[in-house]
Amino acid sequence: MFFVLLFVAGALGGVLGGMGMGGGTILIPMLTVFFDIAQKQAQAINLIAFIPMAIVALIMHFKNKLVHVKYAIWLSVSAVLFSVGGSLLVKIVSGDLQVKLFGGFLMALAVYQLICSLIENKNKENNFDADKKNGKTTDS
Repeated sequence: MFFVLLFVAGALGGVLGGMGMGGGTILIPMLTVFFDIAQKQAQAINLIAFIPMAIVALIMHFKNKLVHVKYAIWLSVSAVLFSVGGSLLVKIVSGDLQVKLFGGFLMALAVYQLICSLIENKNKENNFDADKKNGKTTDS
């Protein structure tokens, strides 16, 4: 039964990762809270699980001609450098602090997305009101 639950957690992480949200957003909390796996181990599992998701996503993006190779190279170089730095830093930082930092990151991300959503909705309302005032309709 334990492995079935792990499979379900991986599937949820994969679906969210495929949708662009980032599977680790759900996978790491699931592994630490529901499976009592240490934060560092959950992060390592997430990184390993990310590899097939990233390969599939990259293939799909190349197929849809959404990858700008020039930008991808610069992004990849910086990502590799900071990944190595982050890996070295994780060895120094305690698991408890990592849990708190990751939780804080998720809360900050939630607040950011809420604010962006509110601003987007306000802009849509303003555009709708302006169109209505100018006699434009959304039916055309």
